[in-house]
Amino acid sequence: MKKISTLFAKDEKNLARVINKINAENAWVTNGEAIATRKFDGTAAAIINGELFKRFDVKKGRSIPANAIACQEADLITGHHPHWVKCDRSKSEDKFFFEGFDNLEIKTDGTFELCGPKVQGNPENLEKHTLIKHRCEVFEFSSFEFNDLEKFLSENDIEGIVFHHNSDGRMCKLRKSDFGMKRLQLEKI
Repeated sequence: MKKISTLFAKDEKNLARVINKINAENAWVTNGEAIATRKFDGTAAAIINGELFKRFDVKKGRSIPANAIACQEADLITGHHPHWVKCDRSKSEDKFFFEGFDNLEIKTDGTFELCGPKVQGNPENLEKHTLIKHRCEVFEFSSFEFNDLEKFLSENDIEGIVFHHNSDGRMCKLRKSDFGMKRLQLEKI
């Protein structure tokens, strides 16, 4: 699973925010070539050949773990080089990944978001650790205009939107935080 760019260009004065200008590399979204899905707030996981993996970003002097599967080439600008690393039931850091895996009724290969009580402060407000399959919640938009997408995110308590190219695998994202918004602070279960 590659690191993905933001739909809109970053504000040069505040790189945590976006401006009303489509990133040229993501023009395909406004050309009607996108499927919009919910971005869940957790940590990336994958099931590959029936086995559980977690995402591991090789950066800042980290070395590539043995048997890691590269998700993309290294980004020469940011230094990000994400890999999939197989989870191990004997390691405490993989405990919640396996709880999510074991809670799946049907274990199919694909990419997922691990969400739950001990992940990222539980912004999805889940009672148990859950692997949520990417692309499971699709949005229909009549407009991809900056103001319309900002309004949508302001009215919905979600992390953001992931846009998937409908034929070639490209993706980009737009998060609530790109507009300076925060998620509602729901009472934790």
